[in-house]
Amino acid sequence: MITEIDLDDDQLIKHLAETQIPLTVCPLSNLALKVVEDLKDHPLVKLMDAGLMVTINSDDPAYFGGYMNENYIGVANALDLSKKQIIELAKNSFKSSFLSDDEKEKMIMQVEQYYQNN
Repeated sequence: MITEIDLDDDQLIKHLAETQIPLTVCPLSNLALKVVEDLKDHPLVKLMDAGLMVTINSDDPAYFGGYMNENYIGVANALDLSKKQIIELAKNSFKSSFLSDDEKEKMIMQVEQYYQNN
């Protein structure tokens, strides 16, 4: 498991952005494992700003203290994520899933409709 990405490695960042290899980010386990000292220090926004395919996930929720919602809420509050950024993360989870292309599109459209209506 990769727990950290070197944001100074331009070649790696360029490759990840071009290929859109999904990165599963587990903020609460990153905090528990001391990858970051505080969720406010999490590089999630930097990863997103670099054009990387980032998703929010939970890693052993019973051990690290949070399922998906707690990970979303924790990092959204700590980083003051905008509604648009949260929606992008949700869409990325479907884009990088094993669903068929048709199912992916349906789910992404539902997320987009929710965003537009709320």
